[in-house]
Amino acid sequence: MVADRFERFTWRDTYEQSAGLRELAEALEAHHDHATDLLTDVFLAAYKAGPRLREPAEMRPSRLVNHQLLTQVMASPDFAELRRETVGDPYAAAMAVLAQSAALRRMLECSRGAREQAERAEEALRTAQDAAAAVAEALQRAADRATANGAAPAESYDDIPASALADAVRRAVEAAETAGAAAQQAAQDAAQAAAGAPGIRAAARHGVVKAAGAVREETELMRAWGVGPGELDRMPFDRRARLAERLRTGRLGEWAELIGRFRQMADGERARKVENAPGELVGVTLGDDLSRLIPSELAHLGLPATRAVFAARYVAGELMLYDSRGEQSTGRGAVIACVDTSHSMYAAGPGGVTREAWSKACALALLDQARHAGRDFVGILFSAAGNVQVFRFPAGRPTGIDQVLDFAETFLGGGTSYQTPLTAARELLEEEFDEAAAVRGDIVMITDDECGVTEEWMRGWKDARRRLGFRVFGLAVGAPRAADAGSVLDALCDNLRSIEDLADVHAAADLFRLI
Repeated sequence: MVADRFERFTWRDTYEQSAGLRELAEALEAHHDHATDLLTDVFLAAYKAGPRLREPAEMRPSRLVNHQLLTQVMASPDFAELRRETVGDPYAAAMAVLAQSAALRRMLECSRGAREQAERAEEALRTAQDAAAAVAEALQRAADRATANGAAPAESYDDIPASALADAVRRAVEAAETAGAAAQQAAQDAAQAAAGAPGIRAAARHGVVKAAGAVREETELMRAWGVGPGELDRMPFDRRARLAERLRTGRLGEWAELIGRFRQMADGERARKVENAPGELVGVTLGDDLSRLIPSELAHLGLPATRAVFAARYVAGELMLYDSRGEQSTGRGAVIACVDTSHSMYAAGPGGVTREAWSKACALALLDQARHAGRDFVGILFSAAGNVQVFRFPAGRPTGIDQVLDFAETFLGGGTSYQTPLTAARELLEEEFDEAAAVRGDIVMITDDECGVTEEWMRGWKDARRRLGFRVFGLAVGAPRAADAGSVLDALCDNLRSIEDLADVHAAADLFRLI
């Protein structure tokens, strides 16, 4: 593979960082010569923007088998799809090499006979080189016979007749040409043997398909968890590998598809949301919004005699305006998701989705919603009384994936208490109000249980709601009784719904239009 110095350096740097690449190279080199060179070329073929193979005539015979193997890899129908994910990304290119390890091993095994031919060609080439050296020596000896002033050579040199020396030179030239032709033919035979070895083309295609699937799956996994390409590019190789392993294994690996669907749904609902739109005209009201003045008020503004009256009414907010009804953004404070992590949240619905998975996927979509609106987000995980863990994601700071994963992985267990998380949420909104005078926050209570609260606590809760103007949304996950009219959760929430089908992310779609 033709590559510049920077591309070679990228390979060496990636190779040093990847234990997997080093282990694969060591295992292959134990049985196959030049295997590391093949790995280098497969990496460069995936990484380079415009990969180009050297011409066979430029190759040493011992490397022609690798040339044919790489040709088969690049000729695979899925190779272009693989490169869409790997070009310019050394981590993805290394991942593509590792995903093809079994296929490369099989290709090397299938081409063992061709490699033996290539070694014979290499030996023939060395013979040709020795013959060429002999020619050069003979020519030098002939040149040495010339006189110092350029006169014609003598009839003999060191008792060797000139005609005999000329014959020696001619024979050396012929031997070199014969050896070179033999080496070239042997090299071509080796290349043809490698191309026609049974199983190589199928192995190459299978390896590329597997690599494309693995790289695409990891890309989708990162996207589902909100890790963008820019963040991945800045991430060190070993940290990115650990992150990918963390996301693929355990509960996080099972949630990726659900989280991706939640984020996609939330993006769609956000696109439908029309913020600060006038909407449908429903009457006339008083105010100072000049964009909604009725025609008679505009007439007063146009008459010099009534402009002073117009100005006074404007200052007092008593101008006659069109009243409208439409979707408007009402939340300005923090978005707080209170997620129940009691033992019962482990329960799975008919589709196999657990209540915990649905709840945390919804919470992460709310995190995106808050980020889009420039609002703080707080995730509160709770269970029994006093058992609560708070994760804060301020709007002015980047969201670290490690903190997101800690929030997703944390599970407290135990019973359920409403007062503990809602008290924490209220205190956060009070703190936000005291520091920045921010009001109209949104609390989303996600639970699968019903529990009581004290009257004293309820009075304090209502006072805080009047003072801070926050809204409370309730999601009864797999617990329809908690959403019944007259339940405690119903009394706490402005907007309450029951989520029975945990495989349906659209059950909470309108929530993302309201927040």
